[in-house]
Amino acid sequence: MKKFITCDGNQAAAHIAYMFSEVAAIYPITPSSPMAEHVDEWSAQGRKNLFGDTVKVQEMQSEGGAAGAVHGSLQAGALTTTFTASQGLLLMIPNMYKIAGELLPSVFHVSARTLATHSLCIFGDHSDVMACRQTGFAMLCEGSVQEVMDLSAVAHLATLESRVPFINFFDGFRTSHEYQKIEVMDQEDIRPLVPMDKVKEFRSRALTPEHPEARGMAENPETFFAHREVCNRYYDEVPGIVEKYMEAVSKITGREYKLFSYYGAEDAERVIICMGSVTEAAREAIDYLNAKGEKVGMVSVHLYRPFSVKHLLAAVPKTCKRIAVLDRTKEPGANGEPLYLDVKDAFYNEENRPVIVGGRYGLGSCDTTPTMICSVYENLALPMPKDHFTVGIVDDVTYQSLPMQKEMALGGEGIFEAKFYGLGADGTVGANKNSVKIIGDNTDKYCQAYFSYDSKKSGGFTCSHLRFGDTPIRSTYQIKTPNFVACHVQAYLHMYDVLRGLRDGGTFLLNTIWEGEELAKNLPNNVKRYFAEHNITVYYINATKIAQEIGLGNRTNTILQSAFFRITEVIPVDLAVEQMKKFIVKSYGKKGEDVVNKNYEAVDRGGEYKTLAVDPEWKNLPEDEKVVRDEPAFISELVRPINAQNGDLLPVSAFKVSEDGTWQQGTAAYEKRGVATFVPKWNSENCIQCNKCSFVCPHASIRPFVLDENEKSGFEAATLEMKAPATLKGMHFRMQVDVMDCLGCGNCVDVCPGMRGNKALEMVPLAQEMHEDANWTYCVKNVTSKQDKVDIALNPKNSQFATPLFEFSGACSGCGETPYVKLVTQLFGDRQMIANATGCSSIYSGSIPSTPYTTNERGQGPAWANSLFEDFCEFGLGMVMANKKMRARIQALLEQMLESDKVSEAYKAAAREWIAGQDNAEASRVAADKLVPEIKASAAAGCPVCQQLEELSHFLTKRSQWIIGGDGASYDIGYGGLDHVLASGEDLNILVLDTEVYSNTGGQASKATPIAAIAQFAAAGKRVTKKDLGLMQATYGYVYVAQVAMGADQAQCLKALKEAEAYPGPSLVIAYSPCINHGLKAKGAMGKSQAEEAKAVECGYWHLWRYNPLLADEGKNPFTLDSKEPQWDKFQDYLDGEVRFLSLKKALGEEAAAELYTATKEAAIRRYKSYVRKSQEDWTF
Repeated sequence: MKKFITCDGNQAAAHIAYMFSEVAAIYPITPSSPMAEHVDEWSAQGRKNLFGDTVKVQEMQSEGGAAGAVHGSLQAGALTTTFTASQGLLLMIPNMYKIAGELLPSVFHVSARTLATHSLCIFGDHSDVMACRQTGFAMLCEGSVQEVMDLSAVAHLATLESRVPFINFFDGFRTSHEYQKIEVMDQEDIRPLVPMDKVKEFRSRALTPEHPEARGMAENPETFFAHREVCNRYYDEVPGIVEKYMEAVSKITGREYKLFSYYGAEDAERVIICMGSVTEAAREAIDYLNAKGEKVGMVSVHLYRPFSVKHLLAAVPKTCKRIAVLDRTKEPGANGEPLYLDVKDAFYNEENRPVIVGGRYGLGSCDTTPTMICSVYENLALPMPKDHFTVGIVDDVTYQSLPMQKEMALGGEGIFEAKFYGLGADGTVGANKNSVKIIGDNTDKYCQAYFSYDSKKSGGFTCSHLRFGDTPIRSTYQIKTPNFVACHVQAYLHMYDVLRGLRDGGTFLLNTIWEGEELAKNLPNNVKRYFAEHNITVYYINATKIAQEIGLGNRTNTILQSAFFRITEVIPVDLAVEQMKKFIVKSYGKKGEDVVNKNYEAVDRGGEYKTLAVDPEWKNLPEDEKVVRDEPAFISELVRPINAQNGDLLPVSAFKVSEDGTWQQGTAAYEKRGVATFVPKWNSENCIQCNKCSFVCPHASIRPFVLDENEKSGFEAATLEMKAPATLKGMHFRMQVDVMDCLGCGNCVDVCPGMRGNKALEMVPLAQEMHEDANWTYCVKNVTSKQDKVDIALNPKNSQFATPLFEFSGACSGCGETPYVKLVTQLFGDRQMIANATGCSSIYSGSIPSTPYTTNERGQGPAWANSLFEDFCEFGLGMVMANKKMRARIQALLEQMLESDKVSEAYKAAAREWIAGQDNAEASRVAADKLVPEIKASAAAGCPVCQQLEELSHFLTKRSQWIIGGDGASYDIGYGGLDHVLASGEDLNILVLDTEVYSNTGGQASKATPIAAIAQFAAAGKRVTKKDLGLMQATYGYVYVAQVAMGADQAQCLKALKEAEAYPGPSLVIAYSPCINHGLKAKGAMGKSQAEEAKAVECGYWHLWRYNPLLADEGKNPFTLDSKEPQWDKFQDYLDGEVRFLSLKKALGEEAAAELYTATKEAAIRRYKSYVRKSQEDWTF
C-alpha cells in the first residue's frame, strides 16, 4: 500500500540518507541544515537504519572539519554522509578530491545554493555544485521533492557498488524548502536492492591495526600520472550502475527515471536541456505549447557526472533541430556555462547536429516560470536564435536577455492558490507549514507550500505560497495568480502590492484593528478599486486584539490559520479544527500546557471574522495621491522598489551604481515600516533623564534629543529642562520615540526606573502614537547633536547623547546583539572600520537594500564589509595591515616634506603634530584637520608628494578597527583565525556577540552552548561544557579581554568597550546576547532580553570580568572580577525561564534533566571559582 507524507526536499533526502548511513559528520549551513537536524532527531528517537542501528551524528567546527571527519570515518569502515551547500561545499573540496581519489563510497547531500560574489545570497542556484565537478565525485540531480525521495536512494546504492562518491543535489529553497505531498520510499522496499557484498567489501578495506596498511602516501613524478589513470574504469562503469538502480527504483515507484529523462512531443523540433527544479515548470510550458500544435520537448539531466554522451544522444529526439541548454550558474570569462559546453561537446561529432544555444536562468532563486520557458522556445524558433542569453530578467546593459512576456497561469486546471503575507516570527510561516500538512495528510488532495522572505530577521517580510489540487502540482515557482490572499499586517497595504494577480471573484482576508466604516475609510483607493473591479469578497478580523486578549502577544498565526480554513473550506471545518489542535500540541507541547490552551482558544476564535461590503462605486475612485519625498534618487529608484518587493522588475541598468556590490550607507532610515503593534509612549513627568531606555534599544528608535532655544521654538511637543551634565544646562531634553521604525519589543519600558516607581514609558497601540512621527522627523532634521559638548564615554547616560551610527537594522524585535553594536558606533563610529563575520550580525547589518550603518553630520561613519563566515578575523587583520602600511607611507612622505623648502611652516607644524599624535584618535584628528588644507593647497600647486598625500589623506585619523561575529564564527569555524589574529599583537578589537547558538541558521549548538541546553544537533541536551573563550585568550597575557552583559551592568559594559578600544593591542569583548532561539518564558519574551541578562549574571550563569594587560605593567593584577557573588539559589529559576533548558524535561524526563541541570550549575560554579582565583593573584613585583 502506498504511503504519502507532506514534507520538504530536505526531509525527503534525510529520510533516505538515514537508511544508508552509520555516521553523519555535519556543520550547519542554510539551506541544508534541516537534513542534519532530521537525522539527529531521528537518531535521538532511536530510529533504526538498514543495518539495524542508529546514526551517530557529530557536529564539527566547520564544513572543512566535517569533510575531514567524513574522510576519516570512511577510512575506518563506517558508511558516512554529510549535508551542506554553497561556501560550505567549497570548504569540503580538498577532502572531496581525497575521498574520490581513494574510491571511498559516500554521498554528500547538497541543497544547491548561490556562492557569495559581489554579495551574499543564501538562495538557490548551481554555482556551488558546479565548482565541484572536477573533484571526481559523481553528481546526481533531482528536480522535485518526489524525485529527491526516489533518486537519493539511487545515489547511495550506486556509490556502494561503484566505489565512486556522489554529490546528490537539488535546488536550495525551491526544492529543499518546498513542501509537497509525496509518496514515501519505504526502507523495506529498498533493502533488497542494497548490494551487501559491496558493503562487506567496503568494511574489509577499513584501516585496522589487525591488518595494517598505509593510505594517503606522497608520490613522485615518474609514477603519479600513470597511477592517477588507474581509476578510469570505475568512472566508466558509473552510468550503467546508476541506470540499473534507476530502473529498480522505477519498478518500485511506478515513476520512470533515466540518466537523461525526456518529456514532450516524440517528434519535437525544439528541445531544451536543463536540470533541477526548472524541469517541473518546463513541463507546464511544454504541455501548453504542444496543446497549441507546437513540437517541443525537454531533456531533464539527472546524472551530470560522469557525463554519458551516449545516454544524452539517445534521449534527444532524432527530429530535433534546435536545442537550448539552460544553466543555473554563471561562469564569467568562460565561453558558456558548464552544461551548455558539455552538450555542445556531446554533439560535436554528430552529423546533422542541431543548432545549440545556451542561456542562464534563476540565479539566486530568481523565479523561473513556464511563461519564461515559453520565451526560450520562442527564441529557438527565430532564424538566428540568441546564444548566451538570460531569461527572467531585463538586461538593458549588455542586451543578453530574452523578451519578457506577460505572465500566464499555466499551472493546471483546478489548482487552488493562496498567498499569505506575514511578519517574521508572527507564526504565519509555521502555521502555513501546518496547514499544508493538515490538508496533505488528511485528504486525497495534492498540496505544495513554498515560503519567501526578505533578509530581515524576525519582524521582516514573509510570503507563504500554498497550492492544493486533485492532480500532482508541478509549479516550482511563486504564485502569480492566487484565488485567496491573506494580509496579516495592515501596514502592508501601503507598502506592498498584496493584491497583485488576485483572480476575479477571489477572496481577501485582512488582519486589522479597524472596523467597518473606519476600515473602508483607511483602505487605500487602489485597494478599494481593485476589490470593486475584480469582484473580490473581503473579510477582516482583529486577530491582534484577540491574541492580546488570549495572552499570545503578537502571535496571531493560529487565529488567522483558523480563519483561513473557515473561509475557504478547502477541507471540512470540523476536520481542520481537530487537526489544528493536534498540530498545536506538536508545535507548542514543549512550551507547556498554558501555551497549548491559549492556542486552542485561538483556533476557536478564528471564526470572529466579518465581511466588508464592497461598494461598486469604488471602481471610480481616483489614484491615491503620490507621496512626494525629499530623498536621493538612489533611494527612490533603487531602494524603494526593492523594499516594496518589486526588485524583480528592475532592469540590469538599475545596478550600474553598484557593479561591485558597493551600497550606500544609511538606507534603512528611509524604510519607516510601522509594523509594531505597540510602541512606547513617553510620559515626561516621570522621566529622570537617565537614558537607560535609549542605551538598550535594539533598533535605535528611542533617543534623547537636546534642544537649544532656537530648536525648541519650532517644536510643539513636551520637553524638560536639562538636569545634567552641566555643559547642557539651560537646554531642553526630549526622549523621542520613532514609532515608524520601532519593532515594539518593550525593553525600553522594562528598564525604565521612572520617578518614584512610576515609569516614564508605557506601551500603547501604534495608532495612538502616529502623531509622534512628525516629532521624530523634526528632531532628526532640525536638532543638532550635542555630543561634542559632553564626554560621551564618561557614563552610560552621556553615551546616549552621541548619535547612533547603527539604526533600524533588520534584527529581531528585542535582539540582544544590536544594543552592543549600536553602542560601539556611538563611541567610535566616526572612525570605525568593521569586518563582519557572516551570520545574524552580517544579515541585519547589510542586506540589500537596507544598510543600518549610517553617517554623522560630517558625513563620517562606520565603513563596513563582510567577507565569509570562517575568515572574518583574518579579513579584519587585512584591513589593519593596509591601514598600517598606508600610514607608514604617510609618515615617510611627511618626513620628506619636512626637509623641503616648498611648503609653509604651518604645513610643517601640522605634519610634526600628526607624526607625534598619529596613534591617538583625538590628536590625529585635530592634526589632520590642520594638515589636510595644507596638503590640498600644495597638491593644487603641483607638488607630486602632496598629491600622493592627498590620495592618502583619509588614513590620517587613527582608525578604530572592529571585528564582529557571533559565537558560531568565534568559538567554532573562525576560532583558528580569531586566535591567530589576537596573537598577532596588532591594535584591533574583536566583539563576540554570544547567543550560545548558531542563531542565523536556526539555533544549532556551538561550542558556546552550555551543558543541558537543547539546540539543533543537541536534541537531547548538550552534554559537554561551554568553551571559556575569554579565559583561553587571556593566557596570552597581552590581549585585553572582557566579558559583558549590558542588561546586568551598563557601566561595566561601557567601561570594557572603552578600555578595549583604548588598549594599544588586540582586544576581545564577549557580550552575552539573549536570542529568540532561547525561548524566553517571561511575559514579553524578547521584550525582557535585557532583564534576562541581569538574571544570568545575578544567578551566576554569566560572569562579568575584565583582563587589562596594562595593569600588569604597573604591577597590578590585570584580572578584575566585576560580578558580585552569585545568588546560586536562583540558578534553576533562570534555567526554567528559557525553553532551551526547560524543554529538556519533556525530552528526557524530570530525573535525567535534573542531572544535566546540576552539571550546568556545576560548570558555572567551576568557572566562577576560577575567576575568583584569578582575581586574587598577586602581581606585585
